[in-house]
Amino acid sequence: MISGIRKYGFKQGLPYEFEHRNLRALYSSSFNELIIPHRADFYQIIWFKTGFPKHVVDLNTIEIIPNTILFVDKNSVQCFDKTEQIDGEVLLFTDNFFCKTEEDTKFLMSNMLFNDMFSVTTLKIKKLIPIFNSFFKFIKTELANDVDIYSSDILRNQLKNLLLISEREKQNQNNVIINKGADLDFVIKFRDLIDKYFRVQKSVTKYTVQLNVTQKRLSSATLKVMAITPKHMIDARVILEAKRLLVHTIYSVKEIGYTLGFEEPTNFVKYFKKHQSITPTEFRNRFSR
Repeated sequence: MISGIRKYGFKQGLPYEFEHRNLRALYSSSFNELIIPHRADFYQIIWFKTGFPKHVVDLNTIEIIPNTILFVDKNSVQCFDKTEQIDGEVLLFTDNFFCKTEEDTKFLMSNMLFNDMFSVTTLKIKKLIPIFNSFFKFIKTELANDVDIYSSDILRNQLKNLLLISEREKQNQNNVIINKGADLDFVIKFRDLIDKYFRVQKSVTKYTVQLNVTQKRLSSATLKVMAITPKHMIDARVILEAKRLLVHTIYSVKEIGYTLGFEEPTNFVKYFKKHQSITPTEFRNRFSR
């Protein structure tokens, strides 16, 4: 374990906050950083072309097979396999790059590739390899060109098309239709607020005030989209962060409780045990490596 979860910002000095990397080269140059738990404040699209690594995201071990694409949300805690040889390609981008208009922001916030609270999106793209090869090739070529007034829009549109194709494939592979509309909009905005304020706001009422919506309306939306209540969404986010800190840091249970907004350590212990059926210390002992 480490004293704190290391966090990385986007690389400085690039024309845009959008980058393509060769996965083998990235793995080689940043091996020591990638194999320990870390998080980044940007989105990652990781195409594993070869190898069978075990990739860990927020304590979920994902068994990768060749030609799997992984969509990692910003601030997720992940860890690369330190034993398996891998190759592939990676796209990295930020909100600042993608969200130039209100429509861009709405699209990214409602895109279920990055916004599933309870799982990490993985796509098996064996049948779509030519399509994804063309997307990545075009993006690499455009990034290598001299920057002009068209460059960022071309890259953003290409990235958006890649995300649209991927989201459609996610629906096809999971055999689930994602109905976008008012309910999903409410849930995505609620999720965004939870990410910002879960340490200090654990009451549904405060969020409904910020969203300017009744608790009944918000409950209707979360039940339709996520099949859970608003309170369950808040609790899930608090517990996720608690698990991250318990497994990946050496902070005491008391310190973690304070970090998550619990004034009394016993309150945090009771809260955690209520939702996980074991104490924070028992969880740490069971899952820490």
